[in-house]
Amino acid sequence: MLIPEQTADGSYTLFVPELNEHYHSIKGALNESIHIFISMGLRHSPIEIPRILEIGFGTGLNAFLTLLEANRTQRTVHYTTIERYPVPNQLIDQLHYPENISPNDAGFFHALHSAPWETDIVISPYFTLHKVNADFTHYTLTQQYDIVYFDAFAPEKQPEMWSQDIFNKLYEHLNNNGILTTYCAKGIVRRMLQSAGFSVERLPGPPDGKREILRGNKNFMPTNSL
Repeated sequence: MLIPEQTADGSYTLFVPELNEHYHSIKGALNESIHIFISMGLRHSPIEIPRILEIGFGTGLNAFLTLLEANRTQRTVHYTTIERYPVPNQLIDQLHYPENISPNDAGFFHALHSAPWETDIVISPYFTLHKVNADFTHYTLTQQYDIVYFDAFAPEKQPEMWSQDIFNKLYEHLNNNGILTTYCAKGIVRRMLQSAGFSVERLPGPPDGKREILRGNKNFMPTNSL
């Protein structure tokens, strides 16, 4: 059972009673996604035509924001997202993302959710989507990526997603100058990223949200790496 809830910035998220967990920060779902994945992820990447891998499609918020950024900047993005439990469309409609974020682009948002799985779908001239319905802990990556949005549920709620094997696999499938961004700044996660080979940065969290987030970098050394 999933329950829509409004967060502090006015945007909505979903609450999972069985896990006592939200899909996004209750301090601001929209602010969190923009800050962690767009500002600290997509905009930070030096790659001209990035291939993005998202761990957890969820409500489609990260994908929608990435599509809007790609359209705005005319920067071509290929976006692969892996989701084991797709959210029903009737719940997605209750989140009112296109109405509250970019009403003129509502068609793009609905296209993200209606797109078939397991194939490339051109959503806009600058955004191609590939949705995978799978459990990432048992999924074999066959492509290389430039950006990873690591947006799994928290380690204490979904520990199997926060393992050394997972981060090793992601590092191996990142291109040079690739980056991984995540909302989780726990020391154990930082150490696993470093063990996998990443240079890791602690970055300021979103406004009024978490104090810090993490960004892992492959084969280049940021000035404030740990």
